[in-house]
Amino acid sequence: MTEDYRTEPRSPLVRFIGGSPVAVLVKLALMSLFVGFVMTVFGFDAADLVRGALDTVRDFLRDGSGMLRQMGIYIATGAAVVVPIWLLLRLTRAR
Repeated sequence: MTEDYRTEPRSPLVRFIGGSPVAVLVKLALMSLFVGFVMTVFGFDAADLVRGALDTVRDFLRDGSGMLRQMGIYIATGAAVVVPIWLLLRLTRAR
């Protein structure tokens, strides 16, 4: 006896957000809680991030080379965190 294990077609919304809306909202809330906690521990807040982004745009408009240098620093700093996490995720999913 064979059973048919077809998955039912997913709606465009479910495909776009990557799962059921409630599950995605719960995941986003938990990740936001964790990131907010970590940012608070290290003394960052949302206003600092927005202010930094605005300052970066102003720097670019005033001095493009300074902006490119600052972007390079941001990329290198972010890569120091993002690349190892990405590598760990890829290694754990490979198994």
